[in-house]
Amino acid sequence: MGLLGEFWAFMKVRKKFWLLPIIIILVLLGALIVFTESSAVAPFIYALF
Repeated sequence: MGLLGEFWAFMKVRKKFWLLPIIIILVLLGALIVFTESSAVAPFIYALF
């Protein structure tokens, strides 16, 4: 079933759909950090924050 399937089943059973936006934001921020670690764009993105 996988991790995502189990997480979706948990949210469905427990009615915790409010967790989904939080998880999505955390994944996107993590991807942004990993992407900008070795990129020439890093100084410009760090200036935004």
